[in-house]
Amino acid sequence: MRGTRRMALAGCGIAAGLFVAAPIASADTQAPAPVTLSPQEVQQMCTAWVPKLRKQAQNLTNRINGGPEVSGSVANLKARANDARTKGHTAQADRLQKRADKRQSRIGELTNATKQLDAFAAAHCQAPK
Repeated sequence: MRGTRRMALAGCGIAAGLFVAAPIASADTQAPAPVTLSPQEVQQMCTAWVPKLRKQAQNLTNRINGGPEVSGSVANLKARANDARTKGHTAQADRLQKRADKRQSRIGELTNATKQLDAFAAAHCQAPK
């Protein structure tokens, strides 16, 4: 179950990064060929992928910011670390605290991915006039 959550978080980050970073030139001396999409592919991305990735980013943000009763939230990990520390399990408490700190840092990544999705949608997903 925990592996699934990690995969979902990683998958969202990777998908959003690949989705939005495709047109960005690399640091190589030879620039890659630009990615071109047909109007049908752009429409599919606008109707299917953009809303799906936005929803996934929002769900992950809600989980991370959830209370101590929400499995996988920063508050839950910190509560578990405090509980382990009071029971004398300092190594486990330290691991849980590091996980909580790393998970909190993911909020910035999710916010950035959402901004990039919004920029793509604003540039390419306009309603026909």
